[in-house]
Amino acid sequence: MIVKTIAPQALFSLNMRNITELFPGFAPGDFAVIYGSPSVVSLTAMLCVKAQLPSQLGGLSSNVVFIDGGNTFRLYQVARLAQIHQLDPKQALDRIYLSRAFTAYQMTSLIMDHLKEAVERFNAKLVIISDIAGLFLDKDIPDEEARRVFSQVTACLQNFARENQVILLATYLPRQNNSRNLYLHTLTCGRANVVIALRQTQYDREFALEKHPRFVLGSAEFPSDNLTLTDFM
Repeated sequence: MIVKTIAPQALFSLNMRNITELFPGFAPGDFAVIYGSPSVVSLTAMLCVKAQLPSQLGGLSSNVVFIDGGNTFRLYQVARLAQIHQLDPKQALDRIYLSRAFTAYQMTSLIMDHLKEAVERFNAKLVIISDIAGLFLDKDIPDEEARRVFSQVTACLQNFARENQVILLATYLPRQNNSRNLYLHTLTCGRANVVIALRQTQYDREFALEKHPRFVLGSAEFPSDNLTLTDFM
């Protein structure tokens, strides 16, 4: 009998001090939610660049599909991070396929009608959905309708990540506390298989792994805003 060993699945690591031991990285098929402080915007910029690096350097050798629901994409920050990682800034930006949504209905259409086509067309292994719930908190949208449609969207994302074996990251930015926001936040975290919180404590910032199917949950110190972009390398 010949027994073949299966190589462990490569993870897409944040590669940040204090964090890697707690959270080794994302795996294909993960639907992850990152919420908490506005630092999630800088984190997604870093991941847009790192995804383009070869696997030998911890990347995915991949293009990125970025659906921006909160106008959070930071072009100059991405370009600066590309330089730090010794990538050509223009080429790095050209490998990020950005779509902006300005209404909840546009966000729904981009995800449910066009995401699969975009991932296949651009050969992307990483999808980032920025400020996933922001547009659904619009007061002009009836509460019941916002909850119903958002439930369909998150269910679609959950299935999409698993069926297409891509890494799908959604950010949930801080919003005013109300019943709709609480419902959408709870629903998003419930559908995700990985949940990460970035919190500001009295003394420092904290990276908390709140949900994961395999890793031990816990928290670690997150680099402060005073550190330079090289701390994300």
